[in-house]
Amino acid sequence: MTKALHPARRRPAPLLAAALAGLLLPLTGAPHAEASHVPQPADRATDCALPGATGWTDEGHDTDRSVFQRPSGTRKVGMIFVDFPDAPATESPADDAAQVTPGADWLWQASYGKAWLAVSQHRHWVRMPRKSTDYGFARGLSHEAHEAYIKDAVAAADPDVDFSAYDMLYVVPTRNAAAISFTPTYVYEPGTAGVVADGKRIKWAVTFGQDMWHWGPKLVGHETAHTFGLPDLYAFDPGNDTHRFVGGWDVMGLISGAGPQYFAWESWKLGWTADRQVVCRASAGSNTVRLTAVEYGTGTKMAVLRTGPTSAYVVESRRAARADTGLCATGALVYKVDSSVETGKGPVQVMDAKPDATPAQGCRPLDDAPYGAGESFTDAAAGVRIDVLKAGTYGDTVRLTKS
Repeated sequence: MTKALHPARRRPAPLLAAALAGLLLPLTGAPHAEASHVPQPADRATDCALPGATGWTDEGHDTDRSVFQRPSGTRKVGMIFVDFPDAPATESPADDAAQVTPGADWLWQASYGKAWLAVSQHRHWVRMPRKSTDYGFARGLSHEAHEAYIKDAVAAADPDVDFSAYDMLYVVPTRNAAAISFTPTYVYEPGTAGVVADGKRIKWAVTFGQDMWHWGPKLVGHETAHTFGLPDLYAFDPGNDTHRFVGGWDVMGLISGAGPQYFAWESWKLGWTADRQVVCRASAGSNTVRLTAVEYGTGTKMAVLRTGPTSAYVVESRRAARADTGLCATGALVYKVDSSVETGKGPVQVMDAKPDATPAQGCRPLDDAPYGAGESFTDAAAGVRIDVLKAGTYGDTVRLTKS
């Protein structure tokens, strides 16, 4: 997996200035104990939506749909298979396709049936004009070099493929091409020549690499979401732990994590979760909220306490809705969102309910992050408190307090 590659020029966030103007939120003081028992009408969900502030993939709600594709309905995907003069294919294209195509079903479930990838496989190998080692696949691959790779793949397949029929492209290399090592996502830079075939500009593509044999089908959910505008939630600067920000709680972080559903925040950003499923606390007050776990499509999916022009705390419920999730812990997951933080630098950070606990065998740090009944999270400086009042089979009841 990798970040979505983008050109050096970053597009401005046009709504940021408007969002910042006149937005003076009460940020000081700890929550008053008595206020926690005085319910107040919730604010509008849109009062908790944050503006994008990085000019690229971030956690803001004002995603530029002239750059990133619509994350709903049927997205038509053309899948082509490439080999190389120095790495000819010896396997069937179907073997490679089987490693990733189940990701379409995973995305459909994760989006609550809102997005479907209709993947058309062109199951024959097309030969790239250059050796696999000539394409420079390594961390730091430039947008221009990546685009050149896609251009060669499209030109090789064009005699047999009508590219005008597709919204986006998946390029799958032979397993023998060790030099095509990882999987970057391509997003077209407006105003440039880009890649054009059959009269249509290819604006979005995922070029799979050998890491697909490690990550499996959920790699589709990660990389395709970059074309929707989602950022990476793992750390580009690995430090002590590449996955120190969110662990395995979101597929944009650790793909193979125990609970790699999209965060409710991202589901809301993408339009898969409706405003009516969001409880917002942007002004001072308190609300008691019954949350239905994000693994299920109905009910209230999250509660948000806005803390600044580009920041908020979110609480959602996590349950193992499907037997294959294997969560190490369930409960109310609390995380901080900051839409001014760039991709790969921690725009989302999970709050760990048990930071000093040693993870159970087979679990990673943050796997036991959710808060259980009787536990609470407090950020006194931001005037925020979240109490978990009750845990149920399908979700949690929480009380939000903002001073």
